[in-house]
Amino acid sequence: MELASAKSKRVYKVVLTGGPCGGKTTGQSRLCTFFENLGWKVFRVPETASTLLSGGVKFADLSPEDGPSSGSSNADNNHFTGTRCWTSETNLGPSLSDRCQPRAPYQSGSAITFQENLLKTMIQMENTFFALAERFNRDCIIICDRGTMDASAFVSKEVWEQLMKTNGWNPVELRDTRYNQIIHMVSAAKGAEDFYTTEDHSCRSENLDLAHTLDDRAAEAWIGHPYFDVIDNSTNFDTKLRRMISAVCQRMGLDTGDRLETNAKKFKFLVRALPDDSMFPPFEDFDVIHDYLQTNSKKTQARLRKRGQKDRWSYTLTVRRPEVRGQVVEIKTQITSRDYTNMLEQRDPFHLTILKKRRCFLYHNQYFQLDIYKEPCHPRCHGLVLLETYTTQSLEEFQANKLPDFLDIVNNVTGDPTHSMYNLSLKEEWLNNKKFCFKLAADDEDDLTGSPRTNGWIGPHANGV
Repeated sequence: MELASAKSKRVYKVVLTGGPCGGKTTGQSRLCTFFENLGWKVFRVPETASTLLSGGVKFADLSPEDGPSSGSSNADNNHFTGTRCWTSETNLGPSLSDRCQPRAPYQSGSAITFQENLLKTMIQMENTFFALAERFNRDCIIICDRGTMDASAFVSKEVWEQLMKTNGWNPVELRDTRYNQIIHMVSAAKGAEDFYTTEDHSCRSENLDLAHTLDDRAAEAWIGHPYFDVIDNSTNFDTKLRRMISAVCQRMGLDTGDRLETNAKKFKFLVRALPDDSMFPPFEDFDVIHDYLQTNSKKTQARLRKRGQKDRWSYTLTVRRPEVRGQVVEIKTQITSRDYTNMLEQRDPFHLTILKKRRCFLYHNQYFQLDIYKEPCHPRCHGLVLLETYTTQSLEEFQANKLPDFLDIVNNVTGDPTHSMYNLSLKEEWLNNKKFCFKLAADDEDDLTGSPRTNGWIGPHANGV
């Protein structure tokens, strides 16, 4: 297999998710129009829960023994479906704080069976669109109104794990390799409260506090996806939609001129030591393995990434080419386990394998990834912990308002070649090392969210999920 192989066409799968009144419906329409104007075929996968629930299903109709375990109140008819909080028309049930606590495990019955069938229906609907797009004779984008992991947002951990076990599903396949990108449209209840309304949606009845909680849960469900962009309410609504479209275009490597220009930039910070896990907001940990490959040009870099949880893995090949009009060109391709094993034979002998634990979490609507370097490694990497994110704020503003206060930050190392993964992986010492890269046109981490600097995502491998 060659290091870079272009496909004759592209199929790109993006999920639009978020809390109530976040602009998801309008955003889907705008994204659809934008890509149709570019000549792409657009497929739109409808929201499965809304489709089913509009047929007359109401959780309030279920008897207590068919719903939550006996520890729940009969008045608590506000069961989360994975997309909205459905309230009884005649009884708002217990207080908001009671309703929004983690759900008690479900007994086997109608409620959990519906949840399971909802997810199966979603997967089958999506697969139908995916298959159509693969057979289409031009570039296709598939816009999913929510995705598989949204179903995990508002059921208990025990229920979700049981669904995974019963059906042979796993988070890597449902979250990491199924979709190319996740876009979370933050609810107006968080930062744009004056614009929050339930009047224009027949299925929406959430107040501000509940909408805020639902938004948090929808975002947390996708923590860990390698290409997860959060579109907050820091700008007006029209600009918010342009930022969303820009995030998709940049991730795909499409040149849109200055129409969707954003000024997001990457920051990297050195962390002194990790606090106890209890200090973190909800997070996902991954094992990540990087290997640099030999290339035919000194100006081209190629690396493999193996990323996974609980022995479930995804594999990515990244090829970085020289700058074109000031932009670094990176082509990312999802590959199979077999391709990965074969390509490891092309390891660069001047570089060590990089082993990390990667922790992904949301803090104040900001998506972070924390890379914790693991042994065996070069002595320069012992105890190394790096925090990374993208933001449109200045460094001073970001450090004052967004930087996690539970982490002991040493200093900002953005653009510092001594904290580049390429240089950190060199076998030999840096002094007089001709392989040391002093000039970093762009940093070399490969899957942080935000406004990326990639310029050529190819799409999933033909044999992938």
